[in-house]
Amino acid sequence: MLYHLHELQRRLMNPLSVWAQATAELFSNPYSPLAYTPMSRRLAAGYDVLHRLGKRYEKPAFGLRTTPVNGTEVAVTEEMDLDKPFCKLLHFRRELPPRRRRPADPRVLVVAPLSGHHATLLRDTVRALLPEHDVWITDWVDARLVPVSKGPFHLDDYVDYVREFITFLGPDLHLISVCQPTVPVLAAVSLMASDRDPHLPKSMTMMGGPIDTRRNPTAVNALATRKNFSWFENNVIFTVPSSHPGYLRKVYPGFLQHAGFVAMNPDRHLKSHWDYYLDLVKGDLDDVEAHRAFYDEYNAVIDLPAEYYLDTIRIVFQEHRLPKGTWDVRGKRVRPQDIRTVALFTVEGELDDISGSGQTQAAHDLCSGIPKSKKRHLTAEGAGHYGIFSGRRWREMIYPRIRDFIREHD
Repeated sequence: MLYHLHELQRRLMNPLSVWAQATAELFSNPYSPLAYTPMSRRLAAGYDVLHRLGKRYEKPAFGLRTTPVNGTEVAVTEEMDLDKPFCKLLHFRRELPPRRRRPADPRVLVVAPLSGHHATLLRDTVRALLPEHDVWITDWVDARLVPVSKGPFHLDDYVDYVREFITFLGPDLHLISVCQPTVPVLAAVSLMASDRDPHLPKSMTMMGGPIDTRRNPTAVNALATRKNFSWFENNVIFTVPSSHPGYLRKVYPGFLQHAGFVAMNPDRHLKSHWDYYLDLVKGDLDDVEAHRAFYDEYNAVIDLPAEYYLDTIRIVFQEHRLPKGTWDVRGKRVRPQDIRTVALFTVEGELDDISGSGQTQAAHDLCSGIPKSKKRHLTAEGAGHYGIFSGRRWREMIYPRIRDFIREHD
């Protein structure tokens, strides 16, 4: 019922949002006489804020059309190499001129989180990698767009997808997983190592992930343990309405996830919108565009398959099966200690309020079969959760270390 009420609210807000946008244009467009009336800037700013609060945010584009390679800008095209019901494997193919070709750059698969936002949240991650790497990314599909005829999607299916993608891209591959996928990525590589799979990747970089949430639990971890499993089943799982292709599919709605993240830092978001209003009044277009770019991404959310979400709550956050060594995928035990040849790099943010300190680094203890010479860890000073894969600290502090680590083990 809540999902239907949310859809009704969106439909009621849409005309108001469109009207606010048009009115903002009337008070700001230089060809409009109303733009030269007293208070026009403030009125336009107010209506613009109202428009953005009420609009529906669609999936953003990656927008990575070019990248510098050896000092020359080359074109980048997105190609869908694999099309699965719940995920698309995207390749950012660089158009390298024959006369400028060089030894093949390392092949990198970025495993994006399936946690409420689109893979485009890692745009800055991909942008930094592109000049010196051949990059693929997992582009997860909004569950409300997947017909029920495609079947359910469990955490085991996620592990299967990752393993299929690794096999498809071959053994000369480096993995980068950000946040939530560190767990299924470690499971996939562990199972491959146990099976002596010849397609094992060369390295895996894990960033800000919940490998062992018993270490320094955050507010996000506390919520998962404070409520029992049946509470999540009964209170946050809803049915997709008939207006979407995934009609009747059980999901954890993206708007609930978004509301939860906003509720963690309401003052910060309120101040951000107030600053946006003031920047519009002042005409500070750089800050205005930065605000719009961030919230266009932040407010674009996706629904998660209910089976996958509930599996994650139980297996990762409540029962801690991975660090306890009790997790079975398709009836086979996940044994990180069987990994011996894959290099491991863990990255954490000093100020991360989603994955606490030590939660990702726990992978080193689990992967006891990897020699110390193949292990690295970095705690990025001053970096929060988003700062470890986006922004200045990612570009200047973290990415160079990952680049060197990949080159060392390529």
